[in-house]
Amino acid sequence: MTQRIYIDTSVIGGYFDTEFEFYSKLFFNKVFEGKFKVIVSDILTTELDEAPQRVWEFYNSIPNHQIEFVEETEVSIKLAEDYLKEGVVGKTSRTDCRHIALATLANADILVSWNFKHIVNIERIKGFNSVNLKVGFRTLEIRTPAEIGEI
Repeated sequence: MTQRIYIDTSVIGGYFDTEFEFYSKLFFNKVFEGKFKVIVSDILTTELDEAPQRVWEFYNSIPNHQIEFVEETEVSIKLAEDYLKEGVVGKTSRTDCRHIALATLANADILVSWNFKHIVNIERIKGFNSVNLKVGFRTLEIRTPAEIGEI
């Protein structure tokens, strides 16, 4: 079964970052092989507006049949605000909360990110999942590309 993996902007940018390049490329090789389907959002494409041309070119090279596109809704915006109200992260991390909410509502198998401060952080993960359960949603697996590259 193909896993549906929500990615944030850091994963695409990681493809060109020497610190994250190896595992980002391993991850995207799995996407190109059809082992992973990536879930991307309107948030990601908006964030990519600020990215260098090579990042856009790489993003556009992902086969359309390997991408599932999701958009923000009133429900996802409210869930993101719930994370903030519960103090999982500060208000400067609103966009990160929006990614988490969309991945949760899209029923992603995993959310993948290189954002260690606000997303891939055990205390944050517990906080996001605590809110998810409190408001009636399921928990979300949150990992780095390095943690799932060998799946």
